[in-house]
Parts: sequence; structure tokens; C-alpha cells
Amino acid sequence: MVVELGYFTKVIKRIGIIAISVVVLILLFKLSVFYMPFLVAFIIALTLEHPIKFFMKKFGFKRRTSSIIIFLIAISIITGLLVWGISTLVSEASNLMQGLNTYIDKAYTQIENISSQFDIKRLHLPEQVEKVIETSNDDFFNNITTWVKNSLSKLLDFLMQIPTIAIYTSITLVALYFMCVDKVYMIDEMEHHLPAKWVKKLGSHIHEIISSVGNYLKAEFILVLVSFVISLIGFYVLNIIGIKISYPLLIALGIAFVDALPILGSGTIMLPWAVISAADGNIELAVGLLVLWGIMSVVRQFLEPKLVSNKLGIHPIFTLIAMYTGFKFIGVWGMVLGPIILIILKNIFSTLIDKGVVKAILER
Repeated sequence: MVVELGYFTKVIKRIGIIAISVVVLILLFKLSVFYMPFLVAFIIALTLEHPIKFFMKKFGFKRRTSSIIIFLIAISIITGLLVWGISTLVSEASNLMQGLNTYIDKAYTQIENISSQFDIKRLHLPEQVEKVIETSNDDFFNNITTWVKNSLSKLLDFLMQIPTIAIYTSITLVALYFMCVDKVYMIDEMEHHLPAKWVKKLGSHIHEIISSVGNYLKAEFILVLVSFVISLIGFYVLNIIGIKISYPLLIALGIAFVDALPILGSGTIMLPWAVISAADGNIELAVGLLVLWGIMSVVRQFLEPKLVSNKLGIHPIFTLIAMYTGFKFIGVWGMVLGPIILIILKNIFSTLIDKGVVKAILER
């Protein structure tokens, strides 16, 4: 009876540790929205750590000097990209709003032309079914119109938030500066206030988590950046050779966003676009889009095995679930934080996962 009581105590203790860990992570997940500038600064600081150490080793600079140089270089690049990106986005979004009705009417005409080639009467369907099919185009385009207008309205709302974004950016930059320059001091302070055993255990876990999360973010960032750059350059090249692509930056951003999602990819946008262009008689655009999509696919297939570590052992469906959960909790930022939380959970409970969660909990 004593043995059984001790066994059940162990099981309850293990379940309690898991429950507390999950609750703490959920709280951190929710709080991360409020402390997003510091989280972003921390991620960028990790990215800049290698260049800082390179300057220290190559030129013999002290950490403060090396950090300031790398910080200024990074800020110059980021500022230039932001100025160009925001000005281009504002211009393309305003032009898109002005020509929205024209594009919808044109797309409606294309669908009407395609559907007119099919005679529904030949199918000998019930009269009610025929009426549903005949009115489906109108319903479809009404939904598309509403969705597009809502999306553009949200885009304009985002652009109106630029002053708020500027404040967040300023806080992020200041935090980034201190994290780069005073990293050693902050680590020393943490070690000073924590027991030695905690420091050793936390240091080991934090190192593994930062390594795993860093590899994941690095791989995803490079793959998305490559898709964005290839699509953007490709659109500008098509424009140069006379194949008109309107709003190249907006479309390239959309492709990059979709490409970042598990299971989906750039083909989700490129292939339907090519098919519609071909149906509209714009064969040159269709061929150009297919060639561009082919280049993006080949480059991604070449880079992905080199960048994405199989050691993570996380199936894409679980990554998708994590992104969806994050989105439902805190919105768009949750799609970024969801997989990160999943990786952290996997590292914390690696022993349980390797044994099998239920087996590890019920193990005597």
C-alpha cells in the first residue's frame, strides 16, 4: 500500500510539473505581446552576436566598440529598407484602392466568359440546381469583393498605425543597443542573483532552446526572404521586358507570407494566377509566372535540406497547429510565436517525449 501510495504521488507530481510548466509558458506567451519590442530586440541581438564577435577577433575591438559599429550598420540597413518598403507599400496600396472596382469587373467578365462556354442544360440537372449554379458567380464575386475590401481596409488601418509602430521601433532599437553592448553585464547579474545549481541547469536548457529556436528562425527567415527577393526581382524583370505586373511589392509580400506557412507554398498563389492569366489570353504572363515559380521551387528545394534541421523532429502538421493556436490567442504575431513555443516545449519535455509522454508519466 505504501509502494502504491508512493507511486501515485510520483505520477501526480509529474503531472503537476507538466501542468505548471504549460501554464507558465501560456502566461509568457500572452505577455509576449506586451513585451514584443524586447523579444524582437533579443532575437536581433542573437543574430548580431556573430558579427560582433567577428569584429572583436578580427580587429581587436572591445565588445562595446564592436557592438556600436555592428549596431549602426544594422540600423542603417534596416532604416533604408523600412523607408523604401513603407513608401512603396503606401503608393501601391493607394493605387490598388483606386483600381479595385476595375479589377473586380475584369475578373467577373473573365469568369463569365469561361462559364458561358459550358451549357448547363446539357447536364439535365434539376431546375433548382441550375438556378443555384447560375447565381453562384454573383455570390462568389460578392464574397470576393467583400473580402478584398476588408483586407484593404485592414491594410490601410495598418498604415495608419505607423506612428505607433515608430514608437515600438524606437523602444526595440534602444533595447537592442543595450542587449548588444551590455550582454556580459546582464549575464553576470543573472548569475549573481541565482543559485549556482540553477545557473548551471538554466544555462544548459537556455542554450539548447536558443540553439533550436535560432536554427528554426534562421531557416524560416532565409527561406521566406529568398522567396520574397526572387518574386520581387522576377516581377520587376517581367515589367522591364514588357509583361505588366502591378503592385510587385504587395504581391511579393503576400507570396512570402503564404510561403512561410507549413504545407502551403508560393504555388498557392502563382499557379492559380498563371491559370487565370492563360484563360484570359495573356500567355506571356502565364509563362513568366510559371518560370518564376519554377525558379523559386528549385531554389527552395536546394536550400531547405541545408537549412531546416531534421533534429527538431517536428512534423509540419504540428507546426501548423501551433501557428493556428498562436493566431487564435494573439493574432498574427501568434503565428510566429506558436512554433517557437512548440520548440521550447519539445526541449523542456524532451525526456518525456523520447520515452512517450504517457509512459514516462506512469513509469514506476
